[in-house]
Amino acid sequence: MKTLPFLVALAGLAVLAGCSTPDARIRKNPEAFDRCTPAQQELIKQGRVALGFNVEMVRLALGDPDRITTRTDASGTSEIWHYETYETADGMILYTGYYHHFWGPPLYAYYADYPARRAVDHFRVAFRDGKVVAIEEENGY
Repeated sequence: MKTLPFLVALAGLAVLAGCSTPDARIRKNPEAFDRCTPAQQELIKQGRVALGFNVEMVRLALGDPDRITTRTDASGTSEIWHYETYETADGMILYTGYYHHFWGPPLYAYYADYPARRAVDHFRVAFRDGKVVAIEEENGY
């Protein structure tokens, strides 16, 4: 039975390895990070984005979006990246960030015990011509 604690520890390490942070994304793509200005690099390290960032910079800072939509209005067509938070029906936050995608959407096994959970956009980034033109963030996240 000594192997059980080892397997549990190994599974825990696998879960942590699946977590995505700005540092992990920078280590995975140092060339993209090196192309950024020092001010942009500092924002990326903090997991923040700014107007004018390109797709590559946003991926470094925030990771891949939970979903992508397209918006067309009088000024043109924008691609919107949505980053979601998972909440219970009464508003308790279950998950915020891109840390459990190794489960593979739409299976978030960690939250299977919350059948009334809902996905809520907490952060949106709008791109036009490959550059960030708008950033929307829900207050409190």
